[in-house]
Amino acid sequence: MAEDLDALLDEVETKFCRLQALGAVGKRDRGGGEEAAGERDRSAKILTKAVVDEEDIDDVIKDIIDESSFSKKPMKLKSKSASPTSERNSVSIQAHGKSCCPVYLGGSSTPRGIGTNISQRTCDQLRCTACDFHVSHYNDYQWDKSCDYLFFRNNMPELSKLRAKMIKKKGSRAYACQCSWRSIDELTDLQTDRQLRWVCGKHVE
Repeated sequence: MAEDLDALLDEVETKFCRLQALGAVGKRDRGGGEEAAGERDRSAKILTKAVVDEEDIDDVIKDIIDESSFSKKPMKLKSKSASPTSERNSVSIQAHGKSCCPVYLGGSSTPRGIGTNISQRTCDQLRCTACDFHVSHYNDYQWDKSCDYLFFRNNMPELSKLRAKMIKKKGSRAYACQCSWRSIDELTDLQTDRQLRWVCGKHVE
């Protein structure tokens, strides 16, 4: 755009110089009759074209200013739209960041929810890091002593098949994933059972 503007200015300057030179010749040759009249006609045409070219220069400059101001507007809009996105992300992180600490297991009479040292609730969002499976729990039941790894591997989480080795016991709670199982009667800190690979899968409030 700058090169086109310089070329246009050079063209206008050249035509104005020619116009001045032709005007000087016209003064010296006033008695030339028809030649002088012809020169005046050509000079008038050149002057008209020069004025038009000057208007074109103004239009080009105006276009440059408009393009510069237009290119700045999207940047402002982008900076404004970035703020709500970051706010939504922070809200999302807060909503999905609640975990039990410590993680408790417990019988059917123990309330479920987010467990803390003050609010001792049993976690109902347990997940096993060994088999990557959700830990299911069943109130007022315990597992039969004949349960083994293959039983849970083949039958979890189909309750109709699991019932074959579930024993009714009020106050107890039966926990199981595809590789581990426990029957719990009272509040228990999960850290005390070193064999379990269960963790809190986080709670959504």
